[in-house]
Amino acid sequence: MSFQIPSSPYGSPFATPLDERPRPKRTTSAWRPPVAPSPGGYQQGSAHAQQAPTSAANEASYFPSSPAAQGSGAGVGGGVQGSTAETMQQQEGGYGYAARAGQQDTTGGLAQQMRSVGIDGTASMHARRKKDRHAYHQLEQPAASASTQPGGQQYLNGAQGQPSMGGQATAPWQHTTQPWQSQSLPQAGSGASVQPMPAGTPVPIAQQGPAHMGQGSQGRVNPDQIPSVPLSRDLPAEYYKSRIYPTMEQHLPPPATTPFVAFDQGNASPKYARLTLNCIPSSHDHLQSTALPLGLTLQPLAKQTDGEQAVPVLDFGETGPPRCRRCRAYINPFMIFSNGGNRMTCNLCGHPNEVPGEYFAPTDPSGVRVDRNDRPELLLGTCEFLVPKEYWSKEPVPLRYLFVIDVSAEAVQRGFLHGVCDGIVAALYGDSAEDGHTSAEDADNTSGETRSAKVPAGAKVGFMTFDRTIHFYDTSASMSTPRQMVVSDLEDPFSAISPERLYVDAAQCRKNITALLKQLPVMFAQHAVAEPVLLPSLTAALTTLEATGGKILCSLASLPTYGPGKLFHRDKGNYTGEDGEGSREYLKTEHIGIKKLQSDLVKAGVGIDFFLSAPMGGYLDVASIGFVADKTGGETYYYPNWTYPRDSLRLQKELSHTVQRDQGYAALMKVRSSNGLQVAHYSGSFTQHTFGADLELASVTEDSGMGVTFTYDGKLDPKLDAHFQAALLYTTTSGQRRVRCINCVASVTNVPGEPFKFVDQDAVLSVMAKEAVSKAGERSLKEIRQSIQDKTVDIIAAYRKNFAGSSQAGQLVLPQNLKEMAMFVLGLLKSRALKGGKEPSDRRIQEVRMVKGMGLPELSLYLYPRIIALHNLDPSDGFADDSGRLKMPTALRASFAHIEDGGAYLVDNGQILLLWLHKQVSPNLLEDLFGPGINSLQALDPSLNALPVLETLLNAQARNILLHLEEQRGSKGLAIQLARQGLDGAEFEFARLLYEDRNGEASSYVDWLVLLHRGITQELSGQRAKTGGGGEGGGGFSDTLSSITGAVPYWG
Repeated sequence: MSFQIPSSPYGSPFATPLDERPRPKRTTSAWRPPVAPSPGGYQQGSAHAQQAPTSAANEASYFPSSPAAQGSGAGVGGGVQGSTAETMQQQEGGYGYAARAGQQDTTGGLAQQMRSVGIDGTASMHARRKKDRHAYHQLEQPAASASTQPGGQQYLNGAQGQPSMGGQATAPWQHTTQPWQSQSLPQAGSGASVQPMPAGTPVPIAQQGPAHMGQGSQGRVNPDQIPSVPLSRDLPAEYYKSRIYPTMEQHLPPPATTPFVAFDQGNASPKYARLTLNCIPSSHDHLQSTALPLGLTLQPLAKQTDGEQAVPVLDFGETGPPRCRRCRAYINPFMIFSNGGNRMTCNLCGHPNEVPGEYFAPTDPSGVRVDRNDRPELLLGTCEFLVPKEYWSKEPVPLRYLFVIDVSAEAVQRGFLHGVCDGIVAALYGDSAEDGHTSAEDADNTSGETRSAKVPAGAKVGFMTFDRTIHFYDTSASMSTPRQMVVSDLEDPFSAISPERLYVDAAQCRKNITALLKQLPVMFAQHAVAEPVLLPSLTAALTTLEATGGKILCSLASLPTYGPGKLFHRDKGNYTGEDGEGSREYLKTEHIGIKKLQSDLVKAGVGIDFFLSAPMGGYLDVASIGFVADKTGGETYYYPNWTYPRDSLRLQKELSHTVQRDQGYAALMKVRSSNGLQVAHYSGSFTQHTFGADLELASVTEDSGMGVTFTYDGKLDPKLDAHFQAALLYTTTSGQRRVRCINCVASVTNVPGEPFKFVDQDAVLSVMAKEAVSKAGERSLKEIRQSIQDKTVDIIAAYRKNFAGSSQAGQLVLPQNLKEMAMFVLGLLKSRALKGGKEPSDRRIQEVRMVKGMGLPELSLYLYPRIIALHNLDPSDGFADDSGRLKMPTALRASFAHIEDGGAYLVDNGQILLLWLHKQVSPNLLEDLFGPGINSLQALDPSLNALPVLETLLNAQARNILLHLEEQRGSKGLAIQLARQGLDGAEFEFARLLYEDRNGEASSYVDWLVLLHRGITQELSGQRAKTGGGGEGGGGFSDTLSSITGAVPYWG
């Protein structure tokens, strides 16, 4: 796609919003769609006129009706009146009421955004020989003069798991764009239609030097003409309400934030694994010409959606699952059986294996096993196998949770101990009483019959506390009250109680557990000790789990400055986050005791999650403490400005999620690929002792994500497919030793430009982000930011130079499947993990490690938040539609230009959820949302963390929307944080999350695109300067950023 932007920002971010946009009507959907061929839907060139909302929206508004303002100035290119894509991108004018019917669209040039670029070459694919289980059809190259057809079905593969070749020129699978990527909704029955512009029509871009980038030019262009991330999310979310995703028939997965039901046809669901390129270049040189990374993003235990088939668990007895004798790959749907079923050829290494006698089955004349339909491992891309004892490192037992609780003075006085105890009760037993406390009736129930525990079946729990000494608790059912045992020997800490007494069944011992957690805040408030001792406490905790493995959940409220292994105030305000060897030291640890503990935990199969509360926002040395969680596959939950009771709900939800989610321990992982490819690098939260060794994850959860990059050690055959298999060996919470196999397949091509047709934007961003943050502490943040920018320029320049056809020097042309990539990259550069300027080292390293270990849906929200206007909700928003699906409102762009006076906005970035209220918000809105008597911002409780349950329309809508957002969330709990304009400090966080605006030294979205275009122009003209090593750049593109220094990108 191509469009025009000026070389100056869109005025001030605090200017009066100029958007005058009616909301679109959403289409109806089916609740449980049947399995169907590749879906057709939102198509290119099918935009129709959108009627303005009726007066019903005015009646639901909190503002008086007034005439809609006439939009300012026309954009570039041909104007498109009534464009549905525009109405999807823009919100209502004025103060939230709907625009009157008949209002004309005044923003032109948007049709160019709605069209796919296509590949303008005329070369066609060579004929391919039919091979067994070929992943894809042959895709014919469209003629340069042919416009994109608005065809329905795409990417058909014929019967499940069976190949079919070629097709006529009008075959539906020729279209290389997804049905939602036109950024326009088709409106059935609409009277007017839009004359679409030809695909890839270029639009000039102004050429100005960096000196002009700070000047405003609002009259020249509307930033809404550039690609919209909210729109790219809303359209597929609406599309997949009524459709399933067939994993073999459709080659581009939905965006990572889209809720969808996957139908496994032999290729693993995108929820578990996504390839950056679903059509892989045949050689290293071909890949280099695209500048794209070849990688795989994994979330092996990802949460499934209702309606999806559960991952089957298969038992092959003492022999274990069939495997290739050479590469040790597990049986999968793409292995080829021959010689009447006696031989099994590995799809990864090509080695022929003799089929074991107990697994033999004859083949039919086509070479397919007669029992294929009865064998899940031959049908599904994701399977689990129970493994025999030879796969055991120790006797598997149900998961044991050990709660290690900080009871020092800081934890007691700031209410963190109280919040942790309430959170553990909620995690183990649910919200049985107000404020998380257990009712007397339930507490007296020792059998657990009234209310069973929430922990996984068979799992056990234990409790420790620590200040300057270590305390163990016996809460077994045989005790009338909990018993405490104290260990004061910190040089050689040990367990004062046997594991059989320490770890108990949560349901059977509920009375003692709830009594203990209720008494802890009171008990230690009387004898508070200032300094906690952390390292000896964790060493003692490890002795209780060394024989079995398990999970430690540790809370900490102040820097542990006492006892062996104590930490020091390394960051005394000198850290700036910029260049210098000293600055890098704050983002890593050289603590010998911490590193030894981490090694011992991984060896024992014990993961750890930290819940950290900084004292008054002070220093906690998260770089050292969180290192243990990072290397064991755990997580660090950080509360830099802890306030009780405001943050207690979030802590409670995160503790509950940590205990109740799908997870495993004592895990090993390995990724295998086809001949011609080999693993180059892993990135994520794990331990890998040597290159090529298995990844060791003491803990792995449904939220754990990792990235893998590949390199070529040969040349791939375009007649064959490329295969990938990830195998995760782990122990479940119920005590079973299993291996989960995730299989991916992609076609191979030597046709130029083909990889860009099947590139996965979310996977590319994930690989780039994880690779970048994994360098923190080794390279300066300036170099990392510059390498990300260089890589972005390389990708877009390679597309334009080699595959976009002829175009003028003043045109910015983006690949169709990567058109939002620039905005996501800008979000990464503005994130706390990598942004320029001063940032506390604790917060920076916390977010660096968070990005390294998070899954794709969570990462996508982190790079670009979701913003919802509560004051402009349609009466049907937040309720089920005719098919039973929740109707979500349209999200807004992250720019102050889209924020209205008197508005109320939810801002969700997957980590926190802000409720921003304008100072002129309507008193009626406040009363409808928060209850009678709350008619001003000052009347609101600053510690509010959840909406009250009221019988008002707005309150019900908002609560339903929050429930939906919580379902899509990763590991972070959803709790409201108020950001009242002019009153709350959280307003600064709200301003930081407006990623499309200029923030400090960072560019606005428009400026960023201008900067990328300048770099692309210099790359194409050979004037772009690159640097080697860590030296400074010698002019050119690198000098245009005052806050960034040059570096060679490290992706190949």
